[in-house]
Amino acid sequence: MKLIAHRGLTQGPDKTIENQPGQILKALEQDFDCEIDLWVVNSELWLGHDAPQYLIKEDFLKNNSLNFWIHAKNLAALRWLASTTFYKYFWHQNDDFVLTSNNFIWTFPGKELTSLSIAVMPEWDDPDFKNLNTNCYGICSDYVSIIKSRVNS
Repeated sequence: MKLIAHRGLTQGPDKTIENQPGQILKALEQDFDCEIDLWVVNSELWLGHDAPQYLIKEDFLKNNSLNFWIHAKNLAALRWLASTTFYKYFWHQNDDFVLTSNNFIWTFPGKELTSLSIAVMPEWDDPDFKNLNTNCYGICSDYVSIIKSRVNS
């Protein structure tokens, strides 16, 4: 099962480190994939959830492209990603299901899962992970370290 650190987080929500390049690299070192939030502003690449916060070089994305699930946060980012062949990406706001560029189904909490689904933020419906549904391709969460220990036990 693919475990994806939401915004690079592995131990729970933390606005002070989410989408920070150093935090993302730490999650990758722990063998997690990462969902990251990408903005393109004035032809520059930025990470950040609510706004562009961390300026990055394209090499940061290219060097880790196999392990990134990139959430385009503005139209310029979506257009830029669509012009490449390197990256897994998607756009969504309040959709129940979104098809990623590599044909997986980014699935909002509480919605039906398939073998091609990425279950997003299962902690919203199951805070203690007592009913964790692993009948899917992957899980994207702020708590991937806890989920990893549950899945591997």
